Amino acid sequence: MASSPDRTGQPAPRNPDGTPAAGHRTLPHTADMRIEAWAPTLQECLTEAARAMVESFTDLSHAKPTAVREFPLENNDPENLLLSLLEELIYRMDAHAELPLSITLHGSQARCTMTDTTRLPTLGAVPKAVSRADLHVTKTPNGWHCTATVDV
Repeated sequence: MASSPDRTGQPAPRNPDGTPAAGHRTLPHTADMRIEAWAPTLQECLTEAARAMVESFTDLSHAKPTAVREFPLENNDPENLLLSLLEELIYRMDAHAELPLSITLHGSQARCTMTDTTRLPTLGAVPKAVSRADLHVTKTPNGWHCTATVDV
């Protein structure tokens, strides 16, 4: 099975069973949105979850970088890291009209290259908050897996 190219045009890394080593998707939910992400490391998994949330409602393909932001995240456990990251991105979208083009996580510190949301198309319901219910981050044989419910 050939792997599809990633954003750099290179074949996406695969696990031994053929599944993508890192990725994300949105899942059906009655009133809100569920996101799911997976990756070899915790930091990559959380980054994939953030991408899933952002890509659920806007298209970043033609966005230009406008700023670099660094901010701390709550680091009591992996679930709090995920919750803190997603909530911070929702806050920055609401308060500063910016979204991440790229995210780098080092422990409990996030560094994001941001873009101006006023120039982006809205393709879906915009996130309002992250639910603490059904928020999961788990270590798996292939790395990390997380799910979250996002209020829209």
